Amino acid sequence: MPVSASDDRPDHAQFDLLKLRIVLVEPSHPGNIGGVARALKTMGLSQLVLVAPKRYPDPQAEWRAAGAQDVLQQARVVDSVDEAIAECHLVVGTSTRSRTLPWPIHPVVEAAPKLLAASAHGPVAILFGREDNGLSNDELQRCHFHVAIPANPEYSSLNLAMAVQVLCYELFRHSELSTAIDSSWDKRAARSDELEGFFGHLETVLTEIDFHDPSNPGQALTRLRRLFTRIRPDETEVAMLRGVLSHVQRAARLSDP
Repeated sequence: MPVSASDDRPDHAQFDLLKLRIVLVEPSHPGNIGGVARALKTMGLSQLVLVAPKRYPDPQAEWRAAGAQDVLQQARVVDSVDEAIAECHLVVGTSTRSRTLPWPIHPVVEAAPKLLAASAHGPVAILFGREDNGLSNDELQRCHFHVAIPANPEYSSLNLAMAVQVLCYELFRHSELSTAIDSSWDKRAARSDELEGFFGHLETVLTEIDFHDPSNPGQALTRLRRLFTRIRPDETEVAMLRGVLSHVQRAARLSDP
């Protein structure tokens, strides 16, 4: 279900902190993994997914977890971001990177209630990038919006575990302040894997009708991706869009001499 500005105060009976998934992309230091596990447990979260960690399992992770070893033991290790977010219907990325093509971005205090509201309808993934260079442009484009943690502009770099702690604290704080929302949307929001299937179908069709040139792609596909992630179509809308694309393909082939 698309989450609007009026959804900023989720109902305690509806949202689910356990559906909020913290995803670490290629973490290089096991101590940070343990610190993140501790941050999750102190704020009532438990889902931790590690994408191709450099060193894990590792004794340093266990040591830094300091009582949150159960979160580590339940952590899921996967090979790719796509695998980590496949069944999620909302994906957000943490980023301070300036972009040639702007993407929707919210300060963490504004993002937290939106994430909680979305958790009432299914799994939500929050991506944290590599310690040295964050998330790639391709990974950021898989996100519906980006989250920023305001900090001293002269030194805004946060340790990975600290950044996770700040975001989890805001989630916990807003969960304690929550009030009711309307959750009457008739269909669930499209999952990440369904959106990726649509984007792949869209690229194929636009190439077939000569709208998109793979040898000189420009930014058209990126802008279309931004459009559809911003409006957050539901499962039925994505199916309808793919039906339209299939009809376009058939019409184009029939008209081809």
